[in-house]
Amino acid sequence: MIKNLTIQISKKYKIDKREIHKIVSLLKNEFSFQVNDININIVTSEEIHKVNKEFLNHDFSTDIITFNYSEENNTLDTEIFISLEDAYSNSLKYKVSLDNELLRLIVHGVLHLLGYDDKDVNDKRKMKRMENKLVSKFEKSINKIAKDYDSKNC
Repeated sequence: MIKNLTIQISKKYKIDKREIHKIVSLLKNEFSFQVNDININIVTSEEIHKVNKEFLNHDFSTDIITFNYSEENNTLDTEIFISLEDAYSNSLKYKVSLDNELLRLIVHGVLHLLGYDDKDVNDKRKMKRMENKLVSKFEKSINKIAKDYDSKNC
């Protein structure tokens, strides 16, 4: 388990926190970053919409929001919000498992914290390549993250 990693889960979602710890640990080993404080919040679409509107002035739901409180890219101090409902919708849209989509979102969020960006086409392409590489590399190491989830659980 990673010290200073907190996982908060909204509603009564059945999320295996050990698997999230494992993903962050794999990323930590891959990039050799230090963890000051990481707070990962698994929330509803409604909750992430509120965060998006209040802090980013975006009036819509999204799959992930990452707040970087770090002063340097190799020491992480962050708060990450992941909408399980939006992740589930994405998993259906892209025809992947929900666990694969959650892995991808955590990788995506950490890549942002490490300095990767997806604002312009070239940066987005570079980030997506790294994301795909890491998801492929880690997916066999990850067990079931979300248990018994479907859209009726929302």
